Amino acid sequence: MLVVQKYGGTSVKNIERIKKVAEKTIQYKNQGNEMVIVVSAMAGETDRLLSLAHEIARFPDEREADVLISTGEQVTAALLALTLKEMGHDAVSLMADQVKISTDSSFGKARIADIEKDRVISQLKKGKIVIIPGFQGVDEEGNITTLGRGGSDTTAVALAASLNADLCEIYTDVDGVYTTDPNICSKARRLDRISYDEMLEMASLGAKVLQIRCVELAKKYNVPILVKSSYEEGKGTLVCREDRTMMEKVVISGVTYNKNEAKITVSKVPDRPGMAAMIFTALSDVNIPVDIIVQNVSRGSYTDITFTVAKADAKKAYKIMADIVKEIGAESVTMDEDIAKVSIVGVGMRSHSGIASKMFSVLANEGINIEAITTSEIKISCVIEAKYGELAVNVLHRAFGLDKQDVEEESEN
Repeated sequence: MLVVQKYGGTSVKNIERIKKVAEKTIQYKNQGNEMVIVVSAMAGETDRLLSLAHEIARFPDEREADVLISTGEQVTAALLALTLKEMGHDAVSLMADQVKISTDSSFGKARIADIEKDRVISQLKKGKIVIIPGFQGVDEEGNITTLGRGGSDTTAVALAASLNADLCEIYTDVDGVYTTDPNICSKARRLDRISYDEMLEMASLGAKVLQIRCVELAKKYNVPILVKSSYEEGKGTLVCREDRTMMEKVVISGVTYNKNEAKITVSKVPDRPGMAAMIFTALSDVNIPVDIIVQNVSRGSYTDITFTVAKADAKKAYKIMADIVKEIGAESVTMDEDIAKVSIVGVGMRSHSGIASKMFSVLANEGINIEAITTSEIKISCVIEAKYGELAVNVLHRAFGLDKQDVEEESEN
């Protein structure tokens, strides 16, 4: 069996943890498996390297920044190979340009275009454990690129798809995907399995267990992902194709909470064609993603447009909107960073009615006002005041029966 495993930063944070990873790898190898290991930088290393770059330049050159921060994963890969060799098992570390993992030239957020798997397969046939630094690739001109935060997950899934691996395991500091954040809700439960679509929604809404691009790849190439803890033994959570039986039984699989967004409102926008296009084109031109968008019913010849962006982009977006207000003849722009987004996610929404009304009623009963709403087939998100965020998570978790062990029975009632 060919197994691809990925170990995150906390899993390889020091030599002791790297030795633990080596021991687990050997355990799998001794069971007759071919092993490909993808590693992240040691915990905190990427931030340390970036801080060095920012000591030199306020806005470091993106190409050189990628050269710098890619070294974190390369160090881990070499250390793990050395550890395995010292333990008597042949291993080889292969850098992205040796594999080769081809990407576009979007430094800091590159996307994988292709993986040449021949060298990996050749080393596996020699009986070697292959170790590959995650998070990075090379563009057409041979420049080192990085895939963005969490990119090692994407590397692992892309390799699993390319190699047609039998299993892709993502090891992290948690033992699986939970119904909500256990740090917020003490009744949160680990899920045995979750669909790609649900995981995509949860990842996009703030759940940090898996990077969203890795889930997109897994869904596209039907690569099952097993999320497990590198600190303790356990079943973990399987991320896989939708289970039709479970879809009928379980309405809601999880509640997510995100306090890292800001709300921007452009008031008294002239109500004529092209105004919304000008607003959101200005944001897309500088690569600022927009989440929730609400346009009020026209009042006379004017309307208000409200949207949310990541807090990291908020001040930049506000400045752009201040210029747009003048350009289009709107009245003003305001920004509110004191918000939270709480969401419920579940493929069962496709076949059950009354979910939205129940969510809104639960929040209303707690005196929580909803400032904006967005929905999809399997998700409902509400923007609320930040101070109510954790309360909203707990009451929704309880209301939809997610704190019950027998969640299927509870969701049917």
